[in-house]
Amino acid sequence: MNKTINKSNNKKYSVVSLFSGCGGLDLGFKGDFSFLDKKYNSRSFEIKWANDFDSNACMTFSKNFNDPVVCGDIVQILKGNYPDLLSPKIPQTADVVLGGFPCQEFSLAGKRRGFRSKRGLLYKSMVETVSRIRPALFVAENVKGLLSMDNGEAIKTIVKDFSDLGYNVVYKLHHAADFGVPQNRERVIIVGTDKKRNLPTFEYPNPIHTKENWINLMQAIGDLENKLEGEVENHYWSRAKMFEGTQGNSVISKDKIGPTMRAEHHGNIEFHWNRKRRLSAREAARIQTFPDDFIFYPSTSSAYKQIGNAVPPVLGWNIAKAVEIFLDKYLV
Repeated sequence: MNKTINKSNNKKYSVVSLFSGCGGLDLGFKGDFSFLDKKYNSRSFEIKWANDFDSNACMTFSKNFNDPVVCGDIVQILKGNYPDLLSPKIPQTADVVLGGFPCQEFSLAGKRRGFRSKRGLLYKSMVETVSRIRPALFVAENVKGLLSMDNGEAIKTIVKDFSDLGYNVVYKLHHAADFGVPQNRERVIIVGTDKKRNLPTFEYPNPIHTKENWINLMQAIGDLENKLEGEVENHYWSRAKMFEGTQGNSVISKDKIGPTMRAEHHGNIEFHWNRKRRLSAREAARIQTFPDDFIFYPSTSSAYKQIGNAVPPVLGWNIAKAVEIFLDKYLV
C-alpha cells in the first residue's frame, strides 16, 4: 500500500469525462458552486476533455464551463472519426475517467432492452477509454435498474469487463436524498481503482442525511412558487394538460422530496403542489441541485431533458470529495 502524501502542493487531478450531458457530474467534481445557501468548495479536479452526443447538452456545457467539450458519437471518436478538424483529441493520459453511460435501457421505467440495444452497449466505449488512458481511478454512474437487469447478469458483465483491465471494481446503490438532493433518485455508482498502481478498493462516502432530515420541496423550490414566468432564468414550464394516472401527471408534495427528474418526460413533468402549472425547468434544476446561475440552452423542452439526464451536482460533489481523499492518500 502506498504511503499517505501531503497535499500542500495543491495537486490537481486531470479528468476525462464521457457521456457528460450538460455537466452535472463535472460540476460536482469541479465544485465551487452554491445550492440552497450552502457552499460546495472547489475540488482538485480539472476537466481536460469532455464528450456528449447531444448538441443541446454540449451547448449548455460549453456556456457554463471553460472546459473543452467534443460533441459527437464516442464510438466514432474512438475510431478516430472526430466531428470536425478542430475537435481536441482524447488525452492519452488522465488521472480519472468519469462516465454516466446511457441509462434508459436499464431503467425500471423504460423498455429494459439493456445489452440488446445499441445504447445499452455504450458502456463498452467507457471500457475502451479506460483501457487506452489507464487512469488511476474511474467513476461510472447508472440507474438502480442496472442491478436487476437480466437477473443481475448485466452488472456482473460490466464489472467483469472493467476488472479484466486490471481494476479493483466495486459498486454501490446510493439514494441521492441522503447527500442533500431533494429528490427520490437512486443511482448505482461504480468505481474502479488501478491494481498496477497498487491502489486498494475504493471507499464510498457515508450519507450526510437520514430520511428524517431529507430536504423537502418547500425548502428547495418554495421561493419560486410565485415568481413570474421568466423572472428567473429557465423559469418556464410545459403547457401539457393533465391526464390523471399517467407518468408525470402526478402532483408533487411540498413537505416531501421530489420525484425522480426524468429525461423522457415529453412535456409531462409533474405538477406543482399549487396545481396551477407544471414544474418549471428551473424548479427541476433546483430539485437536481443545480445552482441558479447554471443556465440551460436552448429551450425549455431541451432543458427538461438535460436536467433529467444529469447527475445531481451535489451527489457528484460528495463522490468527488471521497475520490479526492482517496487519491490524496494512495496515489503517489
